[in-house]
Amino acid sequence: MWRGASAVGVLPLALLLGACAHRTPVRPPAAVTVLPAQGAGAVPPDAPVSVRVRDGRIRSVTLADGGRLEGRTSADGTVWWPRWALSPGRSYTLVVTVAGADGHVGSVRSTFRTRRVAHTIGATVAAPQPGTTVGVGMPIILRFTEPVRNRAAIERSLALWTSTPVIGAWHWTSPSEVIYRPRVYWPAHTRVRLLAHLSGLRLTGAAYGAEDLVRDFSVGDAHITVANARSHEQEVRVNGRDARRMPISMGKGTRLKYTTTSGIHLTMEKNHHMVMDSATVGCPPGCPDHYRHDVYYAVRISDSGEYEHSAPWSVGDQGSRNVSHGCINLGPRDARWFFHHTQPGDVVQVTGTRRRLAPGNGWGFWQLSWPEWLAGSQLGPSYGQGMPAPPQPPTLMPR
Repeated sequence: MWRGASAVGVLPLALLLGACAHRTPVRPPAAVTVLPAQGAGAVPPDAPVSVRVRDGRIRSVTLADGGRLEGRTSADGTVWWPRWALSPGRSYTLVVTVAGADGHVGSVRSTFRTRRVAHTIGATVAAPQPGTTVGVGMPIILRFTEPVRNRAAIERSLALWTSTPVIGAWHWTSPSEVIYRPRVYWPAHTRVRLLAHLSGLRLTGAAYGAEDLVRDFSVGDAHITVANARSHEQEVRVNGRDARRMPISMGKGTRLKYTTTSGIHLTMEKNHHMVMDSATVGCPPGCPDHYRHDVYYAVRISDSGEYEHSAPWSVGDQGSRNVSHGCINLGPRDARWFFHHTQPGDVVQVTGTRRRLAPGNGWGFWQLSWPEWLAGSQLGPSYGQGMPAPPQPPTLMPR
């Protein structure tokens, strides 16, 4: 006989045998507990949702609000819980099928509704842009419209699917920004999907996530540029092979602000034409070092005004002297080639100067070692699909 117990009620329990009859072992029927109960209304989005079975095993669980929600079952088949938070103001149906120790199979159903919430916090994926092809150093930058507190739950809600196995980690740069990067550069030609399950997730004491986010992008060829301030040359390697060598001129270094920063930069954006004016960095007309140039084929590599760009005025110095105000000067043909081959997130490693790129200057996140990066994470390494994530204990429901 199959017995079901749920938050809704209890079915008949046992079959009684006569005292004089030949006794055979009686296996108990399954007892099932489902939360929330049938018909529950105004359920908080972060209220416990679970299925627990005694004297039996779970065969299947479906939790749906018009689409099927993903869940997890414990190794012994007796506990199930949803992987993500529920969305506010929705109706859900939970259907559980259980095989009892007595050999009987039965189902329990619970329909309930989550309550609406008064305060939500939005989020955006600041980078990369949707559907783009990026370089192997590209970070994933997630920003919230307000500071958040429940950081471990947020990291747990950020699922990453990758066509090639990847190990990386989320790192909090502020209470409203968290960034993902792999332990080493992305494998070339990897497809990536971020699924941010934020809707209904409690982000602060009183505020919940406003909506889920999805971001798809692809990693292109591996472009690694090494620019040397002492040899006055940079080499571009594509997928491990030498692609082009270029004479360059870096920052002249007479003052620290005119020294190109050493370290691992990432290409952030590019402009076919822009005006570079020292007035924007505190040196207006009349200043001894004032400059104003029309610049072409400009690729930004930091927030402090460093670019790789065409500099026909310094061609005579490229390959022999550093004369710029901090940018990497290229000849027009090399600059045009570099501009057209650059993807956002390509690596530009600068060597040979006394000024170090700060990790928060642009996308300088690779300036942090892997242990330093992990120190800014609540949960440590996370795993892209293709490599299984560590199992989550049933008691750690994603809230």
